[in-house]
Amino acid sequence: MEDAQDRNNQSNDPNDDNDIITESAAVVRDEPPQDDKGPPKIDCEMEVLHDKVKKQVIKEGHGQKPAKFATCFLHYKAWVANSSHKFEDTWQEQRPVELILGKEKTEMTGLGIGVASMKSGERALLHVDWELGYGEEGSFSFPNVPPMADLLYEVELIGFDEAKEGKARSDMTVEERIQAADRRKMEGNSYFKEEKLQEAMQQYEMAIAYMGDDFMFQLFGKYRDMALAVKNPCHLNMAACMLKLKRYSEAIGQCSIVLSEDENNVKALFRRGKARAELGQTDAAREDFQKARKFAPEDKAIARELRLLAEHDKAIYEKQKEIYKGIFGDRPEPKPKRLSWVVVFWQWLVSLICSLFKRRQPKAD
Repeated sequence: MEDAQDRNNQSNDPNDDNDIITESAAVVRDEPPQDDKGPPKIDCEMEVLHDKVKKQVIKEGHGQKPAKFATCFLHYKAWVANSSHKFEDTWQEQRPVELILGKEKTEMTGLGIGVASMKSGERALLHVDWELGYGEEGSFSFPNVPPMADLLYEVELIGFDEAKEGKARSDMTVEERIQAADRRKMEGNSYFKEEKLQEAMQQYEMAIAYMGDDFMFQLFGKYRDMALAVKNPCHLNMAACMLKLKRYSEAIGQCSIVLSEDENNVKALFRRGKARAELGQTDAAREDFQKARKFAPEDKAIARELRLLAEHDKAIYEKQKEIYKGIFGDRPEPKPKRLSWVVVFWQWLVSLICSLFKRRQPKAD
C-alpha cells in the first residue's frame, strides 16, 4: 500500500523539475513506419489534389489544414515509384523537416501540394508525377533521383505555424527561435496534463525542430543555457510519452540526448533506466538507477525501481535453480561403503589378539 501511495504521490507535471514522473501504459499514437522494404500498400481511395498529385490517407489527423506561407514541420520517406528505391528518410535521421508552403524548393512542389491538404497528425501516401518532383533531369548528387522519375512520399504532418505567428527558422534571431520553441513546449505541456499525448508529442517535436544540431552548434554561454533549458525538457517529456507507448528504444534515445549534455540529469537517468528495465537490460537499468540515486537519495520512486530489480533477479535465480534441479535431480545421499572381507578379517584378528593379551596380563597383588 505504501508503494502504491508513493507512486501516486509522484508529480505528473512536466514543468516540475524536482520530482520523478512515473509512467503507466497507454497507447495513443501509432508507431513510426518500420517497413524498409518499400512504400506502404494502401487500399483506400485515392484523392486527386492536382492533375500531378494524388493522396491516400494512412492515418487521419485533427484540427485545421495549414494555409499558404504556413511553416510546416513534417517527417517523410521518399521513393522512386517504378523501382521502390528509397532516396530519403527523415524518420531515420530523427530530424523533422521545415517546409514553408508556397516557398518550397522546386523539386518539393508536389510534396508541398500534398502537405497543404493535410491536418496535424495526419499520415498519407502521396503520388507525385515527375513534373512536380525532380523534373526531366533528376538529381545525381544527394538525393540521387533518376530523370523523369515519378515519386512516392509517405508523409506525416507533425504540426505547423501559421504565417502570422512568425517566420522561417533561418530568418529568426537566436532569441526568437528559443521563444518559438518555448511556446511549443508550453503547449505540449498543456496537452500532456490532459493526457493528449499525440498532440503533446507533436508540439515537443516542433519545439525540438527549432533547435537542431546546426543551431545548437553555434551557441555558447548564456544562449546555449537558454536553449538547453527548453530543449532538454522536450526530450524528457518525449521520453515520458514513449514509455507510455511502450516504445522503449526510442525513449532511451531521447534520454541519451539529454545525458550527452547533462550526464547527471536525474529524470533522464530514471526514465532511461525504466526503458532499459522493460527491455530486459537489467544491469544497464540498475546502473542508471544507482547513478540517479546518488543525486536524489531520498527519492522513493528510484528506491522502488531498484527494489523491483532486486526482486526480479531473485526470481530469476530461483527459477534457474528449479530448472537445474529438474535436469539433474536432487543430489543423492552418500551410501556407506561396504568393507571388503580382507579388512573385516584383519579387524577381527586385531580384536582377538587384544582380547588374549588382556587375559594373560598378571594380576596386581
